[in-house]
Amino acid sequence: MESTMMRAVVAERPGPPDVLRVREVPVPEPRPGWTLVRVRAFGLNRSEMYTRQGHSPDVRFPRVLGIECVGEVAAGGVLAPGTRVAAVMGEMGRAFDGGYAEYALLPDDLLIPVATELDWEVFGALPETYLTAQGSLDALRPDGGTLLVRGGTSSVGMAALSLARGLGLRTIATTRNPAKAEALTAAGADHVVVDEGGIADGVRAIVPDGPDHVLELVGAATLVDSLGLVRKGGTVCMTGILSGEWTLKEFGPMQAMSTGTRLTVFLSDDVQGAAGAAALQRLVDGVADGTFRPNIDRVFALDEIADAHRYMEADKATGKLVVRL
Repeated sequence: MESTMMRAVVAERPGPPDVLRVREVPVPEPRPGWTLVRVRAFGLNRSEMYTRQGHSPDVRFPRVLGIECVGEVAAGGVLAPGTRVAAVMGEMGRAFDGGYAEYALLPDDLLIPVATELDWEVFGALPETYLTAQGSLDALRPDGGTLLVRGGTSSVGMAALSLARGLGLRTIATTRNPAKAEALTAAGADHVVVDEGGIADGVRAIVPDGPDHVLELVGAATLVDSLGLVRKGGTVCMTGILSGEWTLKEFGPMQAMSTGTRLTVFLSDDVQGAAGAAALQRLVDGVADGTFRPNIDRVFALDEIADAHRYMEADKATGKLVVRL
């Protein structure tokens, strides 16, 4: 390495985007079981926004946030220096410093080696988003039919639409912003329903008996409504919390669900490290050959991290936000 110092985004305390400051800090030193990664890009995620706002009670500040990154092995670990890798979750940016830095010291078993020549900002848009979308579809176990993606303009929603097209599923995507309908169609949605305080009428006009599968990305705020929309015997998978609501204060399963209807969830920890390696390589290869679209909304520089969080918090994005180092 050329220097013992690096630039990192340090959140000194919870608060608004301005608490994110780029600082000169020491490069972490490799230790047994951990690998030093030269970070080349990282995607932004709403969970990082919630942590920055102070909604992750176990996180101690100051902290370098970031639940994902892509880059090259710099030192330590079991992989050869220069190996291209991705890392996702595993308490990155929570229990230990994450990807918002020029270098990240990460557990060996969290790294996913990937063979790719994709540009770093494109590669950086994929790990958390596409692995989450793929894992959610796997949890839904679709064998045809119609998929409703609730919260379609999120990065995971647009990735799910791209993947669903490859599975031959008919898709309906929702958005609260009519101006984003065209982007959803371009991402693979067969139908777009604008949420103007409810989506039932719009969805029933397309599928009177309800969709076969619902990917719930808005969260607990609309979960009961989604359970009422899915066809009898269909499946709802709750993956996201765009609404910021994790839990339901009251939930009557026998009132909310019909006979045979399934409710499941997808957790990103299920695809960290080796568990996500094969899937991520397939997804990266699919982007390289044009099968899937990365759906990048905007690329920021590290010095623009506060602006990037403001943009994310204002729900301006249609797709993934990426920081390129």
